[in-house]
Amino acid sequence: MSDSFLHLEFLLEEPSLEEALSYILPKILRNKATFRTHAFRGKTDLIRKLPGRLKGYSAWLPENYKIIVLIDEDREDCQQLKQQLEAIAQSAGLTTKSSSPSDKGYQVINRIVIEELEAWFFGDVDAICQAYPKVSPNLANQARYRDPDEIQGGTWEALERVLKRAGYHSGGLEKFRAAREIAPYMNPSMNRSSTAWQKSTKYL
Repeated sequence: MSDSFLHLEFLLEEPSLEEALSYILPKILRNKATFRTHAFRGKTDLIRKLPGRLKGYSAWLPENYKIIVLIDEDREDCQQLKQQLEAIAQSAGLTTKSSSPSDKGYQVINRIVIEELEAWFFGDVDAICQAYPKVSPNLANQARYRDPDEIQGGTWEALERVLKRAGYHSGGLEKFRAAREIAPYMNPSMNRSSTAWQKSTKYL
């Protein structure tokens, strides 16, 4: 493999997102880059360990590597959270995309996930129905689910209700299992969520 071939290191706050991306990223990258994902035990764990992890990267990171930090907004102030991530990267001696004067002279990309992973699932109702055939294919036409990013009461809770009503996840929504079952069927280029992953890949 050429040293110039792009490689992406994803730092994620939870295993369910890691599981989903393991299916979605190959469809997006289409052999244009390799990738590896690293899941933490929640947002607090990721932020706590991020300084040490980035300092470790800074000691050996090749030019063709990019580190992508994905973290949920969780109704926090986006600007403050972004500034926190930017400061951690800069303290580790790494340049972020936001602070770089050029499109190539950076190592870290910090991205705030505004909506939960489940909004991406609601953006691809066909994938939900393929994973769970008893779910109504008309789900996307129902007013409350028409805009995946405006679902009231939380997308995690909404997906749990939909699946329980259809006879799935009767004991409560298992996020990792849902990611494993839905993500293989997803078509990123057709996702209706404005925060879906394919809308955030212009930097690749």
